[in-house]
Amino acid sequence: MAFAQPISGARVAEAGLARPLAALAMLGGGVRLLLWVPVAMGAGSVAYFALGAEPARWIGGTVALAALAGALLCRALPLPRLLLAILCAAGVGFGAAQLRTATLPPLAEVPTRAVIVTATVKEVEALPEGRRVRLGGATIGDAAFGRDIRVRLRDGDASVLGPGDRIQLRALLRAPAPPAVPGGFDFQRFAYFDGLGAVGTALGPVTVLAQGAESGASLWLAGVRQVVLARVGAAVAGADGAVAAALLTGARAAIPTADLAAMRDSGLAHLLSVSGLHVAIVAGVVFGTVRLLLAVTGLALIVHAKKVAAVAGIIAAFGYMLLTGSEVPMQRAVAMAALFALAVLLDRHGIGMRALALAAIVVLAFQPEAVLGPSFQMSFGAVLALIAAYEFGKPWLDRVRAAKGLPARLAAGLLLLCFTSLVASAATAPFAAWHFQRVQIYGIAANALAVPLTSIVVMPAGLLGLLLMPLGLEGLALVPMGWAVGAILWAARTVASWPGAAPLTPAMPAWGILAVAGGLLTLSLCRGRAAVLGIVPLVLGLASPWVVAQPDLIMNPTARIIAMRTDTGYAAQAVSGASRIEREMIAARLAVPALDTLAEGTRGNLTCTAQSCTLRGPAGQAILLLRPGPHEARCDDATLVVAAEPLRGRCRPSPMIDRFSVWREGAHAAWFTADGGVRVVSDRALRGDRPWVAPAPLPSAGRPSRLPEARTLDLPAEE
Repeated sequence: MAFAQPISGARVAEAGLARPLAALAMLGGGVRLLLWVPVAMGAGSVAYFALGAEPARWIGGTVALAALAGALLCRALPLPRLLLAILCAAGVGFGAAQLRTATLPPLAEVPTRAVIVTATVKEVEALPEGRRVRLGGATIGDAAFGRDIRVRLRDGDASVLGPGDRIQLRALLRAPAPPAVPGGFDFQRFAYFDGLGAVGTALGPVTVLAQGAESGASLWLAGVRQVVLARVGAAVAGADGAVAAALLTGARAAIPTADLAAMRDSGLAHLLSVSGLHVAIVAGVVFGTVRLLLAVTGLALIVHAKKVAAVAGIIAAFGYMLLTGSEVPMQRAVAMAALFALAVLLDRHGIGMRALALAAIVVLAFQPEAVLGPSFQMSFGAVLALIAAYEFGKPWLDRVRAAKGLPARLAAGLLLLCFTSLVASAATAPFAAWHFQRVQIYGIAANALAVPLTSIVVMPAGLLGLLLMPLGLEGLALVPMGWAVGAILWAARTVASWPGAAPLTPAMPAWGILAVAGGLLTLSLCRGRAAVLGIVPLVLGLASPWVVAQPDLIMNPTARIIAMRTDTGYAAQAVSGASRIEREMIAARLAVPALDTLAEGTRGNLTCTAQSCTLRGPAGQAILLLRPGPHEARCDDATLVVAAEPLRGRCRPSPMIDRFSVWREGAHAAWFTADGGVRVVSDRALRGDRPWVAPAPLPSAGRPSRLPEARTLDLPAEE
């Protein structure tokens, strides 16, 4: 008989932890590490952009090298090796973002008065009304500007301009606009990484100093793009031509606003963002055509037709990417297509998830800021979900594909199309809600017509039109392409007009979209029961817009729009000259169709007079809005005082937000708190002191003697 031996506390702990540690070790050995490398790189980039101040330049590289050394030393330990490898990838992503920021020119000071600009035309864009040009190598007076300038021209000025022309014009410029609401779309960050330093409007005619003064590959491509735009516009008029040109060149600025909204609300906006579908069609058409020609001419007996066709297809896809501007979805699609072509050359099968991971690594290494944009998130999210869904449903999908007979095959094709559209729409909907506060309900119905038309008629005809342009015969292909585009626009307008086609959703907090991304990645990349764990953060993220409280007050950066939350919705005071675009952005952010006007009278918890408006909180606190003009409204009992004009200490010591506040700190938002106070957040407090954030103005004597004029240039909405 064996007697029980005393067991020490350490051995008890070891015995209790043995099973969990074994499970973690198995996890470390079984994780597909390559698939998580871009996830870690993206997390490192997000961490960099989330900081409130610029970090030391050595951080990213040091973390990556230290983690790599640790992983090499722990080669025999799966879990530590896995964690250190992921930390290394995160350090690489962090360092790539640091390097990208450091290599860009700093912000340039934008003059506040009309100036004479001398610059080189880099690109000419058509708008629904007029045109605009992107200018590089600009000088303002005798000083070099250092960054590109985008200027909207007067009617007719752009007809004689081409990339490479050296021009001179008188223009009113402004710096890229800060977010309209704290946490809103950061056009300043977008412009910083795009090399843009100012936008504005021309005040007089353009003088061409020298035509074709500069040359280069990018200018040559811009010239080709301009020729294609002109040829397409001549062959197909109106909105049909604008959409056709967008599909062939990536230039969407000429599409009428109403049609853009219809494409967005019907779930067809992805067709305008040249990406994987378009690359697959171009590469597939060229692949099939070359292989057929080799077979018909008998050359297939001499060369490997499939490999030659694969090379021709990827060359065509690469040329198409250059023609359309090389945006992030195109880079991802072409990188994946190149890997599949390489697999064909090496007599291997396509590598699915690994191809997507490698494409993401390439994009994040060279454009780490892309991780914050809708193009990257929606493009990679849709493809990731599609690959995972097709892997998971392979047995069922194989039975669908095995259908026999023409009716059954047509039904199977429609079913697969609906399945693809459903998965892609579900994967991209949270990111669309995060960026645009909208979701598309009837996307499957619109895509059922639009995607087959795009695949069978629109893109093949457009590709043929490009090939016929040197012969002047492009109309033979572009006219049928225009007919098919017209049918797609009809479907978009019809579906967008259905009730509740694109309901607005409240703004999702940052932690909500991170939870959604984490849940989607877990569901798609993990295997077995571990994948089910992704449902928890996914559900929490989707519910987050309705969990967090929406602001009770918002003031835009010019103090010309002040919105207050009432018991029945939002109402706003809009001072003369308020930006229509900012008003629409604020309304969308708050998930309301439009902002009502602050009218005199009582509206639930809001009471307005000719002199002021008082918004009462649940704990009795009050936000007092002082209207413009002379009046004697008292602010003694107000928890927060708000005004579109400088208060100049009038309501001290009460906390206040006035014209000076937004001039220094950008847009403001305020929430009532349960303890009877008001929490105020400014845009500068959220974004911090970063290279793309304009420095806070520093008055020489405490208060500026005169505020800069709050100019509003109602330009087309930025992407």
